[in-house]
Amino acid sequence: MSNKEQRKAPVLRFKGFTDDWEQRKFSDIAQRISTNININLPNVTYDDIDSENETLNKGIKNLSSGKKGILFQKNDILFGKLRPYLNNIIKVDFKGIAVGDFWVLRAYEDSSFLFSLINTPQYKYIANISSGSKMPRSDWNLVSKYLFCIPSEKEQSHIGNLILKLSQLITLQQRKLDELIQIKEGIGQGLLNRHYRNLSIRFNQENSPWKQTKLGKIASFVNGRAFKQKELMNRGLYPVLRVGNFYTNNKWYYSNLNLSSDKYANKGDLLYTWSASFGPHVWKGPKVIYHYHIWKINFDPAVISKAYLYEFLKLDKKEILANSNGSTMIHITKKDMENKMITVPDMNEQIKIGKILEKLDLKIELNKNKLNNLKSVKQFLLHADCKIKLNTLEK
Repeated sequence: MSNKEQRKAPVLRFKGFTDDWEQRKFSDIAQRISTNININLPNVTYDDIDSENETLNKGIKNLSSGKKGILFQKNDILFGKLRPYLNNIIKVDFKGIAVGDFWVLRAYEDSSFLFSLINTPQYKYIANISSGSKMPRSDWNLVSKYLFCIPSEKEQSHIGNLILKLSQLITLQQRKLDELIQIKEGIGQGLLNRHYRNLSIRFNQENSPWKQTKLGKIASFVNGRAFKQKELMNRGLYPVLRVGNFYTNNKWYYSNLNLSSDKYANKGDLLYTWSASFGPHVWKGPKVIYHYHIWKINFDPAVISKAYLYEFLKLDKKEILANSNGSTMIHITKKDMENKMITVPDMNEQIKIGKILEKLDLKIELNKNKLNNLKSVKQFLLHADCKIKLNTLEK
C-alpha cells in the first residue's frame, strides 16, 4: 500500500474501531473562551500550577480570589500561552478565573481527548512557534488553523480516558513518592540530629549515650589528583572521575598515570564533591582516579559506619542548602567539614539506623522507577500517536 493509499488512522487502536480519522483545524476541535470577568471565584495563576504533573500545587480552598481574568468551567483546559515551553497546562474540575496569559480551551466533543492532544509533540511544536523574543507567546492564528487528525467522538472518549487515567496514576505515584521522601527526611533528622541532647527517637533496648565530636576527628578528607588538560586522554588505563560525571556530564577522560593508592577510588568508596555541585556519593563504578575537586573520605569502620556517615552528610547538605538564601555558588572547604559537629551512637545503634534509612532509600528508588515507568508509557502513547498521525496525513 502506497503512502497515498494509507489509512488515516493509527495502527494501535481500541478494539472495535476501524474508521478513518479526519483532519480538522484546531479551532474546530476546541473553542477559545475570552469572557473577562471579576467575580468571587477561585483564581488560577501560573504560580498555582505544578507544570511537571499538570495539576494544581495547592488545594482549591487555598487559591486566591477577587482578580479579573477569564471565566472557566469544569473540564475546561487552561493553557499558558506565555513561554509555552514552561508547560503551564491543567484540566480543571471546578469553576474559576484564569488570571494571566492563559488560553481557556473548551472541547467541542471530549475534553479528556483535547487534554491528551495538547500534550502531544505535534501540538507543542506548533504552540512553541511563538511571537516575541523576550516574552514569547503562542500565536492563536497559527495554532487555530493547524490541522490535526481526529477520531470519532466515541473513540476520542476511549483515548482521552486512557491518558487521563495514566495522568491520575502519575499524580498519585508522585504524591506517594513525595510522602516517602518527607518521611525519610523526618526520620533522618530525628536520628541524625547533630544538636542531640535528649533524643526522642531511640531504639528501646539502646541506653548508651551518644557522643559528640568533630567530624575531622573520626574522618579524613583526601583531595584527588589535580590534572592538567594535556594529561587527560580520550583512552587510557583508568577513567578520571570529575564532578560533572556525578551529575550531567557523560564525557569521560582517561589516564595512564601511576599514582599513590589514595588517589584511586574503588567501588563502595565514600566520596564528596565540593566544587560547584556538592554532596556525598557512594561510588558504584569501577576503579577510577578521582579529580582534585572530589574528596575521598577515609574513616575507621569500627568507630562509624559508612551508611551512618553517608546519611549524616546528606542531611548536612540539606541544611547547607536551606541556609544558603538561594545562592547557587556554595563554597565548601575541608576546614569547614572537619569542624562540623557530629553525634555518634555506638556501632549497634548506627547499624540499625543505617538499615532503616537504607530500606527507605530502596523504597524511594522503587517508587521513582514506578513513576518513571508510568511517565514513559504516557509519553510513548502520546509520541507514537502523534508520529502515526503525521505520517498518515501527508499526501
